[in-house]
Amino acid sequence: MPKTQYYTATTIDGFIADSDNSLGWLFEAEDDINRSPFPAFFADVGAFAMGATTYEWVLEHDSMLSRPAKWHEYYGSVPCWVFTHRDLPPIPGVDLRFVSGDVRPVHAEMAAAAGDKNLWVVGGGELAGRFADAGLLDELILGVTPATLGAGAPLLPRRLTASRLSLTDVERRGQFAYLTYALAAPR
Repeated sequence: MPKTQYYTATTIDGFIADSDNSLGWLFEAEDDINRSPFPAFFADVGAFAMGATTYEWVLEHDSMLSRPAKWHEYYGSVPCWVFTHRDLPPIPGVDLRFVSGDVRPVHAEMAAAAGDKNLWVVGGGELAGRFADAGLLDELILGVTPATLGAGAPLLPRRLTASRLSLTDVERRGQFAYLTYALAAPR
């Protein structure tokens, strides 16, 4: 059965970006691409969603508008839904769908596009929280990075307690600890 998963890197103190929406802290950690579980994870993804801030970071960080082939190197032809209330530039030749509002109808569209593959909510934390609030988020996969920020964009800016979360896997890869939690629907 396909899952909707929030897979992200987080600091030890629970932030996914610093106060300037930078991920510089993430790239300071020892990074051995051969140790990353991301390629295997993404092989099972049939559609994904991100918020506007995440999309803008990807655009800027990898110069996607002038180098759209980079997007295809990372994500192939997997369709992406970008949640935004602003007009954002599309990346040429990429299957992007700009949406806003309720996550439920978008989740249904994503599931139809993904077929028997998983859905990935890449960021930010508020968007993942909206999927969780709607009972549409099945799993959290957290790559805990050896860093603390003290402030920034929170991992999930809402209350989720042990009554909804169940630890299903723990793995160490280099300097990263990967924690996987099953997430039950709200009661």
